[in-house]
Amino acid sequence: MDGIVTEVAVGVKRGSDELLSGSVLSSPNSNMSSMVVTANGNDNKKFKGEDKMDGTPSRVLHIRKLPGEVTETEVIALGLPFGKVTNILMLKGKNQAFLELATEEAAITMVNYYSAVTPHLRNQPIFIQYSNHKELKTDNTLNQRAQAVLQAVTAVQTANTPLSGTTVSESAVTPAQSPVLRIIIDNMYYPVTLDVLHQIFSKFGAVLKIITFTKNNQFQALLQYGDPVNAQQAKLALDGQNIYNACCTLRIDFSKLVNLNVKYNNDKSRDYTRPDLPSGDGQPALDPAIAAAFAKETSLLGLPVAAVPGALSPLAIPNAAAAAAAAAAGRVGMPGVSAGGNTVLLVSNLNEEMVTPQSLFTLFGVYGDVQRVKILYNKKDSALIQMADGNQSQLAMNHLNGQKMYGKIIRVTLSKHQTVQLPREGLDDQGLTKDFGNSPLHRFKKPGSKNFQNIFPPSATLHLSNIPPSVAEEDLRTLFANTGGTVKAFKFFQDHKMALLQMATVEEAIQALIDLHNYNLGENHHLRVSFSKSTI
Repeated sequence: MDGIVTEVAVGVKRGSDELLSGSVLSSPNSNMSSMVVTANGNDNKKFKGEDKMDGTPSRVLHIRKLPGEVTETEVIALGLPFGKVTNILMLKGKNQAFLELATEEAAITMVNYYSAVTPHLRNQPIFIQYSNHKELKTDNTLNQRAQAVLQAVTAVQTANTPLSGTTVSESAVTPAQSPVLRIIIDNMYYPVTLDVLHQIFSKFGAVLKIITFTKNNQFQALLQYGDPVNAQQAKLALDGQNIYNACCTLRIDFSKLVNLNVKYNNDKSRDYTRPDLPSGDGQPALDPAIAAAFAKETSLLGLPVAAVPGALSPLAIPNAAAAAAAAAAGRVGMPGVSAGGNTVLLVSNLNEEMVTPQSLFTLFGVYGDVQRVKILYNKKDSALIQMADGNQSQLAMNHLNGQKMYGKIIRVTLSKHQTVQLPREGLDDQGLTKDFGNSPLHRFKKPGSKNFQNIFPPSATLHLSNIPPSVAEEDLRTLFANTGGTVKAFKFFQDHKMALLQMATVEEAIQALIDLHNYNLGENHHLRVSFSKSTI
């Protein structure tokens, strides 16, 4: 870290490095030879070997040690939080770039910030320092791609500028209300993990802390930057964007909090400034292999955010088509996620007097197609549940870990097992293992099923469907009260085939769903029960 600070502050080796890049620019054999960089009369030879430079500020910054596959967009994103980026020149062969900002002040702010917080691209540290050049003059015909990216970013920034009449650079550096963002994720078909959020939001500055939770039936997060400027920039660029194609939409606001207090580092909360924190409550911190798998998954799904902030608008696909595409992706299984045994969940702290394979099948079946369930013979408060793919197991874990089932708070983690073994032929295991592979009750077998769009966290309000005409509100109220809870409210939909029913607590609703999903109401109608995002 010290080396980086001195390089930025003192400009160590700046002259010789820029001499190197200058030779690339002027070499007749280089395909960039026509891109002229004015050096304001400075003769590069003069600086050769002069390591101890005074680091004179310039609005042109020299960026070194870039990963080979880095794009113009990612380099531009480094400068966005500090002001308008006016030009860029990539030296791909040298893993270097020049970035020109609109003002010297913006460049100074950027260099000062990154001298304290090491900038990373694609998980590699990079080096940023003032260039000898005072401006970039590039041949636009050869630099068309970079110019197009710049225009797209500028257009988005301008469109999102909250203060009409101010320039982009002014609004970008206007201090925001808070360095903490509140993030809500709508239409969450794929699981969104803490690591996915970190990956996306890190593009706009150092993320210090993240806390994830479920509130009002929605997955939410609080995310703290080191600087309110970064929070504002991330909000401008990402609000309304989809994390994955046509789903998982980000809704972002400033939080009233200005500092987050994180007690544990695990898959629900993380303080990146304090790696020493415990994982807490016997809950493991997220396995690095899983984190890596999710990083891989996001690149496979093509994150249409973060890269060009806002330039990729959400895909305009009708919901059914989007759900079908998502379903297909889920069934095929994403490399790196479905692999590695992550289809199997370990559920612990179960009520061993009450739990059955069938009750686990029904509850976990809300979030995916359960293939097999095994309650452990020597530890009957624990069970292994095999889902159809890695997305479903992650989704079930995100939504059910920490919920109450039969009076006990259950813990759900990813198991190291690849599959759930069935007992050998003729061996009686007291009905503790059950194969549901051919169950007619799987909710997600049909590609494009509307069930894909109706996946919500456990909630006190239940959605009922497939109700026959002869069944009245009173019948349903009585039926649900008999599961041991209190029915607080009830509302039929217009067609009378569906209804919302509210229990007193989430735990009561979970119990009612386990007991009454697929309940035979007569006239060949089996009641379908799921969690609702609505309230009555």
